[in-house]
Order: sequence, then structure tokens, then C-alpha cells
Amino acid sequence: MQLSQETSTALYQIQRYESGHITINNHVYSDSLLLMPNQLLAPWGPPSMALLTPEHFEALLKYEPELVILGTGKKLLFPPSDLFQMLTKAQIGVEIMDTSAACRTYTLLASEGRHVLAILLA
Repeated sequence: MQLSQETSTALYQIQRYESGHITINNHVYSDSLLLMPNQLLAPWGPPSMALLTPEHFEALLKYEPELVILGTGKKLLFPPSDLFQMLTKAQIGVEIMDTSAACRTYTLLASEGRHVLAILLA
């Protein structure tokens, strides 16, 4: 079987995650952020999931992602579904996971060339 190394063409790539800190392109972020393969907004939104509002998710529609990943911090927390209801109505997938898993999932999907958007709460 022939093996080949694939490299991501994403402009912004996660290199490391430690509780409260995400390293992207050799820069350490400790605030919540919004990450796409070609765009990074940091800081972005509130510092915790408890402060997220439907308006935060509605603002994501302009980016036209195929999937939104919400990294909820060190622990997996499920927000009320009405927070992101407008995304599911627009047929945009939403996945909720702890931030460590969200970083891994984002990295995989970005390397596949997918139009993924990650909200990563530190």
C-alpha cells in the first residue's frame, strides 16, 4: 500500500491546545475565537458558553459554513438548541464537543478542504 503525506492548505492551522490556550500559526490565544481555514477572529464572542446568544450564531450565517463546530472549553457542555436553531434551519450542521476534540475535528476537516467554522471557547 502506498502512503503519502497530505498537507493542509488552510491558512490558519491549530498546532496545540492546552486548557485555556490554543496555538494557531505559532501564536497563543487565550480568548474565545472563531476559526475558519482562511479566517481567524480573535477574540470573538463571549468568554463562556453561558453568555452565548442566538445572535452570535445568527452572525455565522454570513460565512456560509457547511459545518459549525462548537468547542465548549475543557468540559463538554450542551447549549440549548434554540441558540443555533437558525443554523440547522439553513441546513448547516452543528457539532458540540469539548475544545480539545473540536481542535482535532477542525484540523481534520480543514485538511480535507471542507468549509468548516469552529467556535473555540478557551
